[in-house]
Amino acid sequence: MFTDDYKETPYWWERTKPPVMEEGTLPQKTDILIIGSGYTGLQAALQTARAGRETLVIDAEHAGWGASSRNGGQVSTSIKPTYAELEKKYGRDLAIAILTEGKNSREYTEEFIRTEGIDCNFKCVGRFHAAHNSVSYEKLAKGITPQLPGLETEAYMVPRSEQRSELGSDSYYGGVVFPNHGSVDPAAYHRGLMNKALEAGVTIIPHCKALDLSCEKDGFAVKTARGVVQAKKALIATNGYSGSLSPWHRRRIIPIGSYIIATEALDPDLMNRLMPKDRIVSDTRRVVYYYRPSPDRSRVVFGGRVSLGETNPRKSAPKLHASLVRIFPELKETKISHSWMGFVAFTFNTLMNVGEQDGLFHAAGYCGSGAGMAGYLGMRIGQQMLGLKEGDTAFNHIKFETRPFYTKKPWFLAPSVMYYRMRDSINI
Repeated sequence: MFTDDYKETPYWWERTKPPVMEEGTLPQKTDILIIGSGYTGLQAALQTARAGRETLVIDAEHAGWGASSRNGGQVSTSIKPTYAELEKKYGRDLAIAILTEGKNSREYTEEFIRTEGIDCNFKCVGRFHAAHNSVSYEKLAKGITPQLPGLETEAYMVPRSEQRSELGSDSYYGGVVFPNHGSVDPAAYHRGLMNKALEAGVTIIPHCKALDLSCEKDGFAVKTARGVVQAKKALIATNGYSGSLSPWHRRRIIPIGSYIIATEALDPDLMNRLMPKDRIVSDTRRVVYYYRPSPDRSRVVFGGRVSLGETNPRKSAPKLHASLVRIFPELKETKISHSWMGFVAFTFNTLMNVGEQDGLFHAAGYCGSGAGMAGYLGMRIGQQMLGLKEGDTAFNHIKFETRPFYTKKPWFLAPSVMYYRMRDSINI
């Protein structure tokens, strides 16, 4: 099952080792304090630092320790609700604006990587979104037509009879191709972004957990493991790793563990049969699987949700391997070289949220689309902290929802997973 050099750390860390930084001295005051050093926090910091604001980023772990160096590296335009669902709840104009933000995030990510010259294997490879049953295939076909003006897509259907041109598997019922979706090495992207922030004058202090936050007359006082810092403005950028620092935000963020494995190196001919077009792949299951070739096409990187509650990577690895083999029987004897997990943040309306609550800024709830959306909304919230009109997003104009009896632990997760697995097992 496991290779001799099996590791329970992200495969991406083989190329991009966790950063070793001088921890420095915590300043007593700063213009901008950002809690969290992932895509969101660093993109926001880049905006404020380049605008001349003294900017401090702190993190409980090393920089980028969380989902920014653990995710699957799939950059999409994904917004979970359909246009019909959004239009019914928010009206036509806001529904279109929300879907437009999905396109904006994808375009911004590629443009940022290109213009900043970040070496992170970004490729516009396209996504194959596979139908796990026949009803789902029909829903996918209806979902890409008709197209709204301004939201046109080049997506096209691939029937089951032609599926092997996209994916070397017979376990699906066809699917849809989104040609403009991309892939990235997430840890290399984070490292490049971090370097740009440092060049702009951002101070990053790792291993400096925020313990308490209080609002004061001229901003905030944040007690950390290394002292107290006062800031004129503050941003919570911890997403799925948000804790008790702000109970208001905690009641609106649902942390869900996502588990990933990487296979050992495969024969090139086998990889070419399994994933001939280098696509990123997802499927229509409600308990979704997502996977892709590694940037050098030597391995399959495969992720999903495999347990009712949270577990550890050694326990999740065999379950993910079994799911991988159901899709690709040829990988039955293939071993696992890496297994790891990270927390994604969902919301009760399955939409991202950006804004300010009692003077405290936030951007969170990427619902599995953080590889592109987290950096994009980090950039926008940075602009909002500067008071710039262009920072406004569609997500500023929707309610950041919570539910009664939800305080910190998603007690409803296990029954929800059971229910959705049941739904996935029948043709509805």
